Amino acid sequence: MAENKTVKKTSPMKFFKETKAEMKKVSWPTKEQLFHNTVVILAFVAITTIILSLLDAGFEKLLSLIVK
Repeated sequence: MAENKTVKKTSPMKFFKETKAEMKKVSWPTKEQLFHNTVVILAFVAITTIILSLLDAGFEKLLSLIVK
């Protein structure tokens, strides 16, 4: 059976103070890293789009040959 646990409520001020403290610990990327990562992601999306389009066209041809 599930245990009955009580949840502590946090005041909004404490929540925002803790959130601000955690955000200071975050390692944010530099502009160069952000640009590089964006280019890599866009290239991956483009390559994936091309591959899926070719597969779709191939399966369409194959299905049209089977149906005829």
